[in-house]
Amino acid sequence: MDFLESSNQFLADLGYTNSGVRSVIEIFAVVVLTALASYISKRIFKRVEIQFTKTENLWDDALLHAARRPVSLGIWIVGLSMAAYTADQYSNVVVFDFVEPIQRIGVIFCLTWFVVGFIAQTETLLIDPDRVEEPIDETTVHALGKLLRASTIITAVLVVLQTLGFSISGVLAFGGIGGIAVGFAAKDLLANFFGGLMIYLDRPFKVGEWIRSPDQEIEGTVEKIGWRLTTIRTFDKRPLYVPNQAFANISVQNPSRMSHRRIYEKIGVRYDDSDQLENIVAKVKAMLKKHPDIDTKQTLIVNFDSFGASSLDFFIYTFTKTTDWIEYHSVKQDVLVQVINIIEGEGAEFAFPTSTVHLPELTSSGLQLMPSQPTNEG
Repeated sequence: MDFLESSNQFLADLGYTNSGVRSVIEIFAVVVLTALASYISKRIFKRVEIQFTKTENLWDDALLHAARRPVSLGIWIVGLSMAAYTADQYSNVVVFDFVEPIQRIGVIFCLTWFVVGFIAQTETLLIDPDRVEEPIDETTVHALGKLLRASTIITAVLVVLQTLGFSISGVLAFGGIGGIAVGFAAKDLLANFFGGLMIYLDRPFKVGEWIRSPDQEIEGTVEKIGWRLTTIRTFDKRPLYVPNQAFANISVQNPSRMSHRRIYEKIGVRYDDSDQLENIVAKVKAMLKKHPDIDTKQTLIVNFDSFGASSLDFFIYTFTKTTDWIEYHSVKQDVLVQVINIIEGEGAEFAFPTSTVHLPELTSSGLQLMPSQPTNEG
């Protein structure tokens, strides 16, 4: 190398004729310069970071954070490689023959680290509502991020193999044959992988949504969609790990995407209050039409429904505007309380199962026992 020859001549001119002394001085100088270059790069990154925080462009921040550590590692790889070359000039040791391929592999690793880090920073950026005006769906972003990272790593591995002297075409051919064997041996793993891929493509649910299955005991909030497992947090706060292939064979409900919540209640009044039933039904229906939290554009039914064993039953069928679980119950409570007030305001009462007991009566011939018998009176 011209640099080493120049440094050798410079040290010889200074009077360092011993090759061992020159090698120690040169290696020490290379290490010191490498450390100095690493320190300067860190200082530059800090100053650039201060300037980037003042700009509205968020991509420069992602590039900066992704490049910080790979650049520092790359400087040390190049510096230590030069130190190894220097040592090789003075000692023909076999181990130094591996310096050049190790240097190339190190540079490839740094580039791969930078690209993978930039992809991760971009994922975080695209789903953060505080940093972008219209965040992209988290599930889609993570799926694309995983695909890009996998592609980057596979490409890096192939380049490393080519650097080490392996034929990529032979590796790919061997991979195709081996893939068939692996496919038979790990069919469940592949089924889970493609199941996860279908979730990403079809998007029946995403992270943060509440799902349940009528076919299996699966219900909770989706926390993570992996390539093999989907993590669901049940309502009693236990984690539930479901293999992705299971979703190809079961029905899945997604209550998080419902447009409304339904109120469906049956209410019974006494048979003695049959005269007031028509007014009660009309007033309950009018109340629902005026209620601010009931969506009157949806189906709204209040009708006398059936003759019960001890009651005249009418039902309420309507939908709330909110889909929030807690707010829905508050609206439902308000509706039912107003129904109570309407029924009581009409002088009627709620029905409940009752029975009438007939006591003995005194007759001219003595006591006559009257049997106890149940009735259907309200």
